[in-house]
Amino acid sequence: MKKRSGIGEWIKQWVDKAERLLAPTWNTCSACGVSYSTEHALPVCKRCSEVIPWILNVRCDQCGRSEVCLDCTRRKQRFFVRNRSVVRYSPDMKEWLGLYKYRGNENMQRLMGTMLLHAYNLHNESAATSGDFSRCVELITYVPLSDTRLAERGFNQAQQLAQELGRHTGIPVISMLERVRHTDKQSFKTRAGRLQDMQGVFAVLPSAKVKYNDLFSHGSVKLYIVDDVYTTGSTLNECSKAIKKELPADVFGISWAR
Repeated sequence: MKKRSGIGEWIKQWVDKAERLLAPTWNTCSACGVSYSTEHALPVCKRCSEVIPWILNVRCDQCGRSEVCLDCTRRKQRFFVRNRSVVRYSPDMKEWLGLYKYRGNENMQRLMGTMLLHAYNLHNESAATSGDFSRCVELITYVPLSDTRLAERGFNQAQQLAQELGRHTGIPVISMLERVRHTDKQSFKTRAGRLQDMQGVFAVLPSAKVKYNDLFSHGSVKLYIVDDVYTTGSTLNECSKAIKKELPADVFGISWAR
């Protein structure tokens, strides 16, 4: 009788374990907050996953846009190699970014930062297409906020996204740039206004130049600058200009939306 009881207990434990393995794991969607049981590569439900307008076919090699880009044809001088973005800036993606930047939904950091892997992979695809297989040091930095904007928002979304990308890729994330003057929000300005307003806004941090000068001087460096949205490319171009003036590096842009 004792032996049968032992076998029965073992069977019960095995059945309980099997039920736990077969039972769906419920997660909370980072974007809409609903519970879902289906596993995705991203922490979102099926409905939110289906509205993501991934940029899959790059038409403009400079900015990574999925259509012909007039901004790039009009740019007089470009200081970055190329930019790649994750998604088109659709109304749904605008809502997602608003949840993160203005409503403090911290779950969006993990979601959007993970999505940046797509832009990073697009860079690798472009490098492979062009036959660029050279070995180099890879580093990640980000577009800095002014002290005024940082105090207003409480965090730098570009910095957080860069750190998330660094966590996934293993690439070091460094603080490289500072804003030397505050600018108003770019979303309310014309293209000409953006270009004019962004001139001379960024500079390499003196401490960064001292700290990383030796690293940059001993070989090829590929530096990725992370930002949330690429609109005209004026921000990325001015950041790249400031870096190229001080340090020898090939600068690339990684933005969440285009």
